[in-house]
Amino acid sequence: MNYLKMEIDNKIIKRLIEVLDDLKKSLKDKNIINSDEPTEKEIDISGEVIKSPIVGTAYLSPEPGAKPFVSVGKKIKKGETLLIVEAMKTMNHVPSTKDGIVKKICVEDGQPVEFGQTIVILE
Repeated sequence: MNYLKMEIDNKIIKRLIEVLDDLKKSLKDKNIINSDEPTEKEIDISGEVIKSPIVGTAYLSPEPGAKPFVSVGKKIKKGETLLIVEAMKTMNHVPSTKDGIVKKICVEDGQPVEFGQTIVILE
């Protein structure tokens, strides 16, 4: 019985390869995104970089429609909340690691963030 399942799997795999080859031929002259290339944008990181401490969803304000915690050009103090990262229904405030002026906010409201991803750059 396992031999029969393996034969079916091999047929499916062979067919998938044929379909992908046909697709590749049909898209020969089209611009295709190469999955080997990094998709994250290059970020100018001259300044103090604040990174996400956890994986989750970034929110720039305490609630929908409210004023954002920070904006570009705003002077902030060490420990001041920059944004919230929600993980497993818990709202985690991300504090500034030093005093400075917000140079760039590298995430959008409601955007998923990874651990260690640059979220804010300070001058």
